[in-house]
Amino acid sequence: MVEPPEIANETDFERWRSRPDQWLPLVNGIAREEGINPRNLSQFGNSTNLVIDLDDRLILKLFPPIYRTQFTSERNALRYLAGKMDVPIPSIEAEGERNGWGWLIITKLDGIVGSIAWSLLPEQEKERVLEQIGGAISSMQALPPGDLSTGKPSWRDFVKGQIDGCFERHRQLGMSPGFLSDLRVLLADAPSVIPLDAPPVILTGDWIPQNILLSEDRGVWKLAGVIDFGDVMTGWGEYDLLAPTAFMCAGSHGRTKSLLRGYGTVDGECDSAMRRRLLTLTFLHAESDLRKVDIDGWEDRATRLFDLGDIIWPGAD
Repeated sequence: MVEPPEIANETDFERWRSRPDQWLPLVNGIAREEGINPRNLSQFGNSTNLVIDLDDRLILKLFPPIYRTQFTSERNALRYLAGKMDVPIPSIEAEGERNGWGWLIITKLDGIVGSIAWSLLPEQEKERVLEQIGGAISSMQALPPGDLSTGKPSWRDFVKGQIDGCFERHRQLGMSPGFLSDLRVLLADAPSVIPLDAPPVILTGDWIPQNILLSEDRGVWKLAGVIDFGDVMTGWGEYDLLAPTAFMCAGSHGRTKSLLRGYGTVDGECDSAMRRRLLTLTFLHAESDLRKVDIDGWEDRATRLFDLGDIIWPGAD
């Protein structure tokens, strides 16, 4: 089989994976080694790693050494969650490692990826799917985390690291001086606001449209599958509500209530303590970026950073 190349950094990897003539021999070699002779190969363009569709039946995910932790996380999560989820997830058909690279060949699930389907859904169906997503998150978090925290920072250490780098991150991303002043207050209070030593649950951090599959039957849509477990860790469960809130709820309290109701929150509403936790976690999230808040006109409604909590999450008080 063709040997994987030496990859020094993200730029090297992007250059390599943008050239099918460079990765095709490796991909074909891996497939043949596993007894697969694909006739049609197509590359997914919005992935961190090299992800290839094999005959619309299997998916090959190829992880370079710089993303080694994602390979380990995805492999361990899919192994552990197999047969335990209420919603379909991929199963591992083959796996391997060479020269620091790792790869997984997994089943391709039925359904339309959320990033394509979401805009097609009527509002009522968006609320229906978000309630199912909340339920799926809750169901996953009800499982004991097992060894999924192995090799990852503890929740306490993760939060501490995010607090330490949070102010400078958002300053560099262009947060306004007034919001930065409020952010200092949020960060000072964070250790007392975010539960640090509660029993950890399984988190993906990535319940976003690109990582869910939807299906439709006579106008009724449902959550058909979940993919991408490369960032799984363990910690406080509400962390996993952030991504679907940011990328699918769009500030609609009807959608957000549906998500929270599915998750198990009474009447789909937040009390002030939960709202403060969610707001704080929003800025501590590994991918936090205020520029990505998908709520039309929120800047005109939020005179202070704290106003975002009321804009995004429906209150019970």
